[in-house]
Amino acid sequence: MANASTAREIEQLAAAIGDKAYLDVAKWHLYLGDAKLHTVLAEKLYPLLTDNKLSEDSLAEILQSTPVPLGGGRTQVNLRDLMPTGSQADLLQALEEYQRDL
Repeated sequence: MANASTAREIEQLAAAIGDKAYLDVAKWHLYLGDAKLHTVLAEKLYPLLTDNKLSEDSLAEILQSTPVPLGGGRTQVNLRDLMPTGSQADLLQALEEYQRDL
């Protein structure tokens, strides 16, 4: 039963962040939900939220370690390099709000 509960929480977290942060590619803003990165990111971030270990540095580490395939997988760039600092700040704020409601 705990697995279903955790899966539901991760889905809710993914929904909460999917339209809050975006990638900037050639001045195009692609939101995490549209890029299908919100669930992958939520799975990585959820343990930080439940363990109260969320910080700007821990978020940066997660973003740095999340590859984003480009060109049909011909190359990969880490998520942190594709997100402007303002978008990262928006993501952190959304995560802090979500964590308060846990």
